[in-house]
Amino acid sequence: MGKDKSSVNQNKNISLFDSLTPVVLLVLLLYINVNIYGDSSIDGSNQFILLIGAALAYLVGFKNNVSAELIFENVSKNIKSISSPIIILLLVGALSGTWLISGIIPSMIYYGFNIINASFFLPSCVIISAIVALATGSSWSTSATIGIALIGIGKALGFDIGIVAGAVISGAYFGDKMSPLSDTTNLAAAVSGSDLFEHIKYMTITTVPTICVALIFFVIYNLINLPDENLNNVDYIESINDYFYISPILFVVPLIVIFMIYKKINPIVSLFVGTILAAVFSLIFQSELISNIIIQNSSSDVTSYNIVMDSIIAKTTIQTNSVFLDELLTSGGMSGMLNTIWLVICAMIFGGVMEAIGALRSISLALLSIAKSTINLFASTVLSCITVNITASDQYLSIVIPGKMFSDSYNDRKLSSLNLSRTIEDSGTVTSVLIPWNTCGAYQATVLNVSVYDYFVYAIFNWLSPITTLIVASLNYKIKRIAN
Repeated sequence: MGKDKSSVNQNKNISLFDSLTPVVLLVLLLYINVNIYGDSSIDGSNQFILLIGAALAYLVGFKNNVSAELIFENVSKNIKSISSPIIILLLVGALSGTWLISGIIPSMIYYGFNIINASFFLPSCVIISAIVALATGSSWSTSATIGIALIGIGKALGFDIGIVAGAVISGAYFGDKMSPLSDTTNLAAAVSGSDLFEHIKYMTITTVPTICVALIFFVIYNLINLPDENLNNVDYIESINDYFYISPILFVVPLIVIFMIYKKINPIVSLFVGTILAAVFSLIFQSELISNIIIQNSSSDVTSYNIVMDSIIAKTTIQTNSVFLDELLTSGGMSGMLNTIWLVICAMIFGGVMEAIGALRSISLALLSIAKSTINLFASTVLSCITVNITASDQYLSIVIPGKMFSDSYNDRKLSSLNLSRTIEDSGTVTSVLIPWNTCGAYQATVLNVSVYDYFVYAIFNWLSPITTLIVASLNYKIKRIAN
């Protein structure tokens, strides 16, 4: 009996040309689409372009006798893998809405504006974000809590939000990388067979110089480009008191959320608790604000319940006498996250097809084949991590796939597994946020309300990390080897 094409051996390697074709065409189409649509490309056109990329990858798989059943099974597995991130995205939207209506974010902005020195604001963003991420082990939670407030303070001080986001992301990913609580840090150590704390210690060789360079940049940039004192903004920030009850007691909620994440309580649970507590706080502390919103609303059926629930699920803007404050005191709620979720799902469909047809494996093997020297091995690992981030759109796969593929090569060259774990962190974990359709890039852009293209250049720590790891490797500086 003849063998059906759908049952052929799926382990067959497809050619490098076939593997790269969908990637090159996808990047080209996305470039054209973004040039036409600009920032609104995330509203749907980019999502469809990713589906076109998935269709092209599917045709490549069909050409190479990869069964449709295998492809769709892998796509389903990929989408299932992002169920938790999708819930987190929805809850972050809910959190931002309730933290606005409860006065938490306005209080952060009010006190931060009055406490943080404008001449040291950008490096302060790096340091504060790094401390929070180090304590929680999560760059995502850092952006969703203190990151939102820092963006608001930066706007009030007159800074471009792209550079503020770059400073927040640089600090957040430094703290995430160096935290023993971080899932990616634990994953990098596990997949390479390294001890967790040895891995963290070894990462300081590349990570500390990189964050120092980033800090020096932000210090110099801050001093040279210090915004002119804007008396109107000072008055506007002071007028927040006219609309909200401002008090340090409101910080109880974010402190509880950060403590829960620090104690390794599931982030979904932590964010949900933070949302509910903030909703309760809004009824307790912002009753006057809610009453004013009800009065402003023409419908007599609107109640406090409607106001709080709407802050969770829909766009909320606190109406003031200032356009500046109206823009500052705005949240998209859960509905504001839907475009990002849509983008992530389409990206994972493309990544699922690419993985199923063997394209990711083929690209990694091609990079591995040119790793004839130690520096080439490091360079191939870096390129593999970045390629997986672009194609699979998933931070975890950018750690797992190169980690598995390159493990034997490091061992054969008598290089400690710590070299592999550090390199995949330096090039996989941190570069995910630089790709607009990657789960991390889409998340950070939505939460901080700034496009990846606007913060890309200023996320110094993130794009400099893979360069630093290659410089260290080329200098053969403290390259740990296996004793004979």
